[in-house]
Amino acid sequence: RSKMASPQTYPLNSLEQTEDLKAFERRLMEYVASLGPSTGRCRIILIVVSVCTATGAWGWLLDPRTSQSLWNHPFFTLSCIVLVGLFLAGIHKRVVAPSIIAQRCRTVLADYNMSCDDTGKLILKPRPANT
Repeated sequence: RSKMASPQTYPLNSLEQTEDLKAFERRLMEYVASLGPSTGRCRIILIVVSVCTATGAWGWLLDPRTSQSLWNHPFFTLSCIVLVGLFLAGIHKRVVAPSIIAQRCRTVLADYNMSCDDTGKLILKPRPANT
């Protein structure tokens, strides 16, 4: 049996609830914002490597010796290896990390008639009508 107090045991007054929500919103926004720089860098890296791979593929496909060997096209071969390595390292997860965090928060906050935007700002929804 859990020793944590249930919400009914220690009710918070309206001011405490407001302060808690503001603190949660502030922390969520800070966390999502802290992911921004690394996400931006990962996006740039992924775009550059993808463009290099596409450029190398274009040259490889236009070469009449295409069927001989990929070693005749080291730029394409290297950029493909780097692209595969980046995906194996999880760069695709880092690129979409802020939206994953926001979506998971939306799922949890839905139980409390709240949501959040992609920056972490809370959105209060109207209370459902009692039936």
